[in-house]
Amino acid sequence: MKIQNTTDLPHGIADRFTQPVARFLKIESAAGGLLLIAVLLALFLANSRWESAFLAFWETPVGLTFGPLDFIRSLRDWINDGLMTFFFFVISLELKRELVLGELRKPKIAALPLAAALGGMIVPVTIYLALIVPQPGTHGWGTVMATDTAFAIGCLALFGQRVPTVLRLFLLSLAIFDDVGAILVVAVFYGEPVNWAATGFAILGLSLVSGLARLGIRSIPIYYLFGIAIWLCIDASGIHATIAGVLLGLMTPTNIWVNDSRLRTILGRVLAYPVGEHWSGDTPERHDLREAGRAVAESLSPVERIELTLHPWVGFVVMPVFALANAGVVIDLNDIAQPISIAIVVGLVLGKPLGVLGFSWGAVRLGLAVRHPDLTWPSVAAGAFLAGIGFTMSLFIANLAFDRQMLGAAKLGILTGSAISAILGLLTLVSLTILSERLRRKNSEI
Repeated sequence: MKIQNTTDLPHGIADRFTQPVARFLKIESAAGGLLLIAVLLALFLANSRWESAFLAFWETPVGLTFGPLDFIRSLRDWINDGLMTFFFFVISLELKRELVLGELRKPKIAALPLAAALGGMIVPVTIYLALIVPQPGTHGWGTVMATDTAFAIGCLALFGQRVPTVLRLFLLSLAIFDDVGAILVVAVFYGEPVNWAATGFAILGLSLVSGLARLGIRSIPIYYLFGIAIWLCIDASGIHATIAGVLLGLMTPTNIWVNDSRLRTILGRVLAYPVGEHWSGDTPERHDLREAGRAVAESLSPVERIELTLHPWVGFVVMPVFALANAGVVIDLNDIAQPISIAIVVGLVLGKPLGVLGFSWGAVRLGLAVRHPDLTWPSVAAGAFLAGIGFTMSLFIANLAFDRQMLGAAKLGILTGSAISAILGLLTLVSLTILSERLRRKNSEI
């Protein structure tokens, strides 16, 4: 009989001690595969004999009415406005963690993906507007701005260890900056007329959350209740409700409550008890055990604890459901020749890599950013192509920017541009890995 090592921890607990970035990348990689399945399923159903039932399902009205208050909207709107708030919340948590605790706390290191993200937003939008103005669809310029984190990281995951870790971190940081920038654009340019009373209540709610954090209140359920109230206020304000996720994520504390020495002291008190059953009843041992449980939880920052809890749900539930609700495009080959489709494809396929690579090179050349020695310019170029996979945020903004007559062409342009960008990025990575392998063999022969 195999004797279990008593120092081993169950996998659920051991998971908490893995590096946060590695865990984030692993979940994003797996989520990218599930997201692709959801996209293909949505496309199949939207172009099958079940088309009408499938598309009508997402228009099902859901909600409650309380006197003059109406909380009824379509199932698709609840997904896009409600569930996607958790997506932006997790993205903001990761950005906050990286800026305060991770590599991005070093300004010149953070400057490289930030410059790349700015270029990846400015250049595609410029190209889109140059191609579409003065035709209908100008308002949809935001569709070419963002990078789909799960798909981009998923493409890198296909190459395993042959892709340098610094490229994964660069692309992840770029995509996060992109997504936050895109949702801020949504809040400013794709909202409705502002209701200042509701906005005031939202600001008050955010101020109370900040005050509770400063007072040291650590109960996460309390913050979730405030988060719901703030979401409702922002939704009523005319600003897109998902901005609540961004704001609350950036406000989440990164400081730990129990430091390492205090944790060791508390755990040592529990381990000092002799072997036996001491943990039931109202005993000092049970009190110390419960205190140890709280100490273990509080030895992680709120940012890390919440991200550990929500990120799998976002990656494996929220994003696939979003894809099912929004990627169901009735494919009409005539739509791909529409000016909107062409402008989106060119913006993603050409504008993204030009912007990412050009702004990255400029930032390094001007001394504003530093490039890791393992992050070669060819690998940056591969990441720049993958940055053209705009899927999630592009569809999100398209639903806000286009009317029904133009939405089909816009979605087809997004799917086509994202697919071409993925293929170009993968081909570039294949070429780089083949070249790297040849150089390795040549060096070993010498």
